[in-house]
Amino acid sequence: MANLTKADIEHLAHLSRLELTDAEKDLYAHQLSAVLEYMEILNEVNTDGVEPTAQVTGLQDVYREDVVHDCPKDSREEIVALFPDAEGAALKVPAALIHNKAASMAEDDDDEKDFT
Repeated sequence: MANLTKADIEHLAHLSRLELTDAEKDLYAHQLSAVLEYMEILNEVNTDGVEPTAQVTGLQDVYREDVVHDCPKDSREEIVALFPDAEGAALKVPAALIHNKAASMAEDDDDEKDFT
């Protein structure tokens, strides 16, 4: 029987960079233990001869060629001129993702330094 402890939840929260209250730790220990117990029940089901199934709807991904459409030079220059921060024809935007942010978060942790 899978029974997660408060220490297990604290470890998972640390790895996930989550701050949990004691009440949340107790709640998640109970809920995640129930999920793992259900998985143990599912592992007992005889699946011999059952093909792996990724989806059951029959839908398929539709792909198209990635075609670049050039815009007229005067339109491009007008757009660049209106943009608040540009360098040449490149439009500069604030960073949405910071490369290796996880490593900078772990600087305080002695046991985890390499996030490559």
